[in-house]
Amino acid sequence: MSLHATIDRVTDRIRERSAKTRAAYLAKIARAAEDGPRRAHLSCGNQAHAYAAMPDKEDMARTRKPNIGIVTAYNDMLSAHQPYERFPDIIRRAGHAAGATVQVAGGVPAMCDGVTQGRAGMELSLFSRDVIALAAGVGLSHDCFDAALYLGVCDKIVPGLVIAAATFGHVPAVFIPAGPMPSGLPNDEKSRVRQQFATGEVGRDALMAAEMASYHSPGTCTFYGTANSNQMLMEFMGLHLPGSSFVNPNTPLREALTVAGVQRAAAITRLGNDFLPAGEVLDERAFVNGIVGLMATGGSTNLVLHLPAMARAAGVLIDIEDFHDISESVPLMARVYPNGLADVNHFHAAGGLGYMIGQLLEAGLLHPDVKTINGTGLDGYTAEPKLDGDRIRWEAGASETLNDKILRPATDPFAQTGGLKQLQGNLGRGVIKVSAVAPERHVIEAKARVFSDQEQVKAAFKAGEFTEDTIVVVRFQGPRANGMPELHSLTPTLAVLQDRGLKVALLTDGRMSGASGKVPAAIHVSPEASVGGPLARVRDGDVIRLDAVTGRIDCLAADFDDRQPAAFDPSTSSEGMGREMFAAFRAVAGPATEGAAVVV
Repeated sequence: MSLHATIDRVTDRIRERSAKTRAAYLAKIARAAEDGPRRAHLSCGNQAHAYAAMPDKEDMARTRKPNIGIVTAYNDMLSAHQPYERFPDIIRRAGHAAGATVQVAGGVPAMCDGVTQGRAGMELSLFSRDVIALAAGVGLSHDCFDAALYLGVCDKIVPGLVIAAATFGHVPAVFIPAGPMPSGLPNDEKSRVRQQFATGEVGRDALMAAEMASYHSPGTCTFYGTANSNQMLMEFMGLHLPGSSFVNPNTPLREALTVAGVQRAAAITRLGNDFLPAGEVLDERAFVNGIVGLMATGGSTNLVLHLPAMARAAGVLIDIEDFHDISESVPLMARVYPNGLADVNHFHAAGGLGYMIGQLLEAGLLHPDVKTINGTGLDGYTAEPKLDGDRIRWEAGASETLNDKILRPATDPFAQTGGLKQLQGNLGRGVIKVSAVAPERHVIEAKARVFSDQEQVKAAFKAGEFTEDTIVVVRFQGPRANGMPELHSLTPTLAVLQDRGLKVALLTDGRMSGASGKVPAAIHVSPEASVGGPLARVRDGDVIRLDAVTGRIDCLAADFDDRQPAAFDPSTSSEGMGREMFAAFRAVAGPATEGAAVVV
């Protein structure tokens, strides 16, 4: 199948836009790789320090075995990352069996947005991505590694690790997932109890019971939010092994896939015959394939922030118009919560990513000729891993969906488009995800209520102040104001208003979680209010039109352009919970349209 015209056109546009930066990037990683294995250039003293704690240090000093560095996001507070506790030992054994040596190069922080939602700590969340990239860079700076294994799953962790992998693009990179927890309380039931709690119908005991039944074991949360969107992305971009994203933790198949990942890392070093620097995998075609996967699965809007930042680290420049145009041409093939009732385990059982990649390749919607850690070509990602004793063999994956309520072919999708829209108008540029929003709510024209933080919205709700159709404007939530926290804790409140029959929407320069869905939300609006962006000129009572059909966000007040912007008060978000330490990040963060990044 020839490549779809829109995919071809968008890829060419990205390639042209990135010509200078990509060329400079490739020249940089070529210079870093030209001297061969990096350890050969360390002095004897440097090497002795590096090998002192290794049981096979004498072997390290005498041989040319590949040395694999692990960058791990392990901690035992995050359910998704707790399984990584066992991985270094598994990886060491597998590495030694493959003729390699292994060291943990360093750890990176991994915070849980589920714990920090609605709390001050959430204002550190987005910038943790940049800290993760920096921390990974520190670990890799020892210049001892012939390949790197990246252990990370959740929201900011994978993007931060990809930024590091791209920055050290001369080093081969393999990403190793931990997998989702088994299915627990259905996500729609959890959401229903949250709304009942918001209205006072049930108490905290019922809410706690529902939450504990939903988040109940090691592994990624089972809804299709940012964490699981990340895992999809790594497979579509060729940084995971095929079929590895959604295998549950602590199972024989999960362990065998980890071993296979180590074997592959050893094979693609400069010391083998398949040298594959990470920077060669991370080209414009890989990022386009990732965006296609995001649209076909109805993935998290957070990736609209993360992908441009990740791409910049590899010299590739992505704009939100690229997301919009790809979304218009890619069918929505999956219904996974919050876009449906299924969770990621059900999606995987229905045929999962292998089936979807096969369908999209047949439709000409993916670049087939990309470099991946599995070898050249994306067609290998239609295969499914199976256990053969304690080893992996890949066999043909599902050629038909096994549940068409969850996963459909590209020729008969749930929707003809991916559901992500670019918005622009006199309020700036932003995005909206409409894949879970009822069509009758795609256009809302209503009076604005303006707030400076989400707690003010909740207080107004409790006071019964929302009695008519309303566009809730929450401003001063951008990266340079307070670090751009997610506003996911507003979802139950806004959903209750919507269920009462009101037309309601959110308009913000902040973020919504990848777990948000049915309430229209115009997010990532840029320029942000704290630097004088248009949201700073909105007043209570202004009529705002949010039109996801035509892609417009406009304030209809006649004097709007002539108003003085409201001033941002930084005192509410500059102290406590470590926010003091991130003042330097807030001062230099880029705009949301470019990934809201600090380090790229």
